[in-house]
Amino acid sequence: MFFGGGDPFEHFGGGPGPARSREPVDNETYYRVLGVERECSNSEIKKAYRKLALKHHPDRGGDPEQFKLISEAYETLSDEEKRKRYDEGGKEAVENGGGGGAGGPEDVFSAFFGGGGRRDAGPKQVAPMKHVLRVGLEDLYNGKTSRLAITRDRKCGTCGGSGVRKGGVVRTCGTCNGRKVVVRVRQIGPMIQQVRTVCPDCNGTGVQIREGDRCPDCKGKKLTKDRKVLEVYVEKGMKSGDKIVMRGEGNEEPDVAPGDIVFVVEQREHDVFKRKGADLLMVKKISLSQALCGFTETITHLDDRVLTYTVAPGSVIKDQSLMRIEGEGMPIKGDPLQKGNLFIVFKIVFPESLSPDQVERIAAALGAPEPATLTGDEEEVFMEEVEIEQFGQTKASINRSEHYDEDDEDGQGPGGVQCQQM
Repeated sequence: MFFGGGDPFEHFGGGPGPARSREPVDNETYYRVLGVERECSNSEIKKAYRKLALKHHPDRGGDPEQFKLISEAYETLSDEEKRKRYDEGGKEAVENGGGGGAGGPEDVFSAFFGGGGRRDAGPKQVAPMKHVLRVGLEDLYNGKTSRLAITRDRKCGTCGGSGVRKGGVVRTCGTCNGRKVVVRVRQIGPMIQQVRTVCPDCNGTGVQIREGDRCPDCKGKKLTKDRKVLEVYVEKGMKSGDKIVMRGEGNEEPDVAPGDIVFVVEQREHDVFKRKGADLLMVKKISLSQALCGFTETITHLDDRVLTYTVAPGSVIKDQSLMRIEGEGMPIKGDPLQKGNLFIVFKIVFPESLSPDQVERIAAALGAPEPATLTGDEEEVFMEEVEIEQFGQTKASINRSEHYDEDDEDGQGPGGVQCQQM
């Protein structure tokens, strides 16, 4: 009853309640553990922790409980806010103040001496499986769905990935305490080196299973081989280097998300078309007659459509001329209705020779070439057809004996020195 003279808020738990005597606050222990004064600087705290941590580290034969207390003291006093709460209300004030800790004595040690701060809890996802997917240019133009069989590691279906038979017992590894890794500390001169390695006793699983308790199917390995056929879709407009990711279809491991499968596209060379970005390039051989008189030709495209184009009579095509057909290149990935362009390089195939009659008719059509004007003082030479690779390969040689003979004829001797007359 609120009218009986009591506190009306007492039943809601929000009132101060009956007065209690306050217990003494312990705000000295952490300073004593590190061996420093309450007025010490942050650098003095770090110096003290460094000395004590190396001395009491379990890998060096130290007491794990003492090492834990040293790390706890350093974590609190090295943080300005935590130190203030500790000085005012002791350990309880620090714990009630929130903010979280560094994760344990090993993590404090790692943060101080280097090694990444908080202990690595392992990957959040299994590393992806990568495969090269070789496809033709036609597949990249039209799109394609392929059925591919892959073999992967998956959690054992019998034990659910625990590695233990029904009714078996799993024990936390006593060497790594379930952390899957062990830390070795070495001091090289003034340097402290930390080496993290997979726990040798549990092979990085964090647990130990007796032989008789292991799953009969996976033999305690928690994983079995699984074969699956996947449908992989090659999108129109893809190119070499593009990736097709199958989320969660890769390997599995205990306590982490399944990995992905990544297919990396690699295009095979095409006999007709070359690709650069969204553009296509092809080489078209034509005769000299076609180059001079015009022609109509066809192109069988990558989707089997037959395109036709015409070079009008009177439009002379030069050797290595480049022409463009807009909108007949590769589809744009993500917007296949948009396409690049098709480029055509024309290569003229000249006849090996002409008959006298052909020469006369060409001369009549194009006009006979004007003869060169000669004076009679010219020196006639002859030429022959060679390959371009022969250019620059001629080597000059000098017959040294003939050179010396010419010197002798001057009466100066091999050295070219004359005798002085007296």
